[in-house]
Amino acid sequence: MEPIPRLVALELTGRCNLSCVHCRASAADILDPNELKTEEVFRLIDDISSFSKPILILSGGEPLVREDVFDIARYARKKGLRVVLATNATLINKEIARKIKESGIGRVSISIDGATEESHDSFRGYKGAFKRSLRGIEELKKAGIEFQINTTITKRNVHELEKIYQLAVKLGAKAFHVFLLVSTGRGEDLKGEELSKEEYEEVLNWMFEKMRKENSPFMKATCAPHFFRVVYQRAKREGLKVSDILKSEHAFSRHTRGCLAGIGFAFISRYGEVNPCGYLPIKVGNIREKSFKDIWFNSEIFKKLRDLSNLKGKCGICEFKRVCGGCRARAYALKGDYLEEEPYCIYMPQGMNRKL
Repeated sequence: MEPIPRLVALELTGRCNLSCVHCRASAADILDPNELKTEEVFRLIDDISSFSKPILILSGGEPLVREDVFDIARYARKKGLRVVLATNATLINKEIARKIKESGIGRVSISIDGATEESHDSFRGYKGAFKRSLRGIEELKKAGIEFQINTTITKRNVHELEKIYQLAVKLGAKAFHVFLLVSTGRGEDLKGEELSKEEYEEVLNWMFEKMRKENSPFMKATCAPHFFRVVYQRAKREGLKVSDILKSEHAFSRHTRGCLAGIGFAFISRYGEVNPCGYLPIKVGNIREKSFKDIWFNSEIFKKLRDLSNLKGKCGICEFKRVCGGCRARAYALKGDYLEEEPYCIYMPQGMNRKL
């Protein structure tokens, strides 16, 4: 069976009221007339819903700066898609929270990258961002809207990870998603702040411990598919069931494997360009020229990503490649080849010894 998209991220705009140091989109508060128009987004939703019913992630920039964001959300819901809003929450007040609720958005993901006002605001490039995000979260809670916390980990905030996690629990988040930095967009300036392979492994094992011992909020590693390798290794070693570690009551958090780029996930830019993921800047088509369905099923790059025999280096011979697959975006950013081995995985596959 051919894979169908389970998640589609739609970058509605490059505009943003903040200037985050790690921003994939290098967003700025500038209106761009070339961004997808409302009618184009509606046609895209028609296209997607004709063959799949994925979760649609409305992102940016800051999607709330688009006046039609709620019209888009309502239209997607009408077509049977589940809708998530990715926002910094600084623009959310009582009225915006009401509109989010009425539009049918099922969950709001909010980026919190520091446990304190000082550390978060430094990351976000805007003084007062932390307080405004927390105020936005309170309005979401009052309106009965489910939310999750996303945190991008670098050397500057890894020491705060436990405190950020505890903050997410205290706030009542339904999920806590840990993003391991991929140096694209403005994030290229943070190359010196990426964790080492060993530090990545420590974070992934920390996550395993949290998921094993605590059920709220559910945790997920993003841009770190080798977390699944850690889960399988430790579960076997400690006599646990993998399903007990990765369980989730929420469809928004359910997972089957590591890297989903081009396999179960696609990213669509504000100009209609389709990429395997938002951190992998390889254009496989444009919805202004071809249907998304055509691009999804017929892109040669997508086909290569779906055939795991194409993976190179140690990823190609790793016994965990079907549950992991390595981060294709990080391989491309650091090695110039999206099929190369994951550069930030310390594991040496069993096949390496036989090959040597």
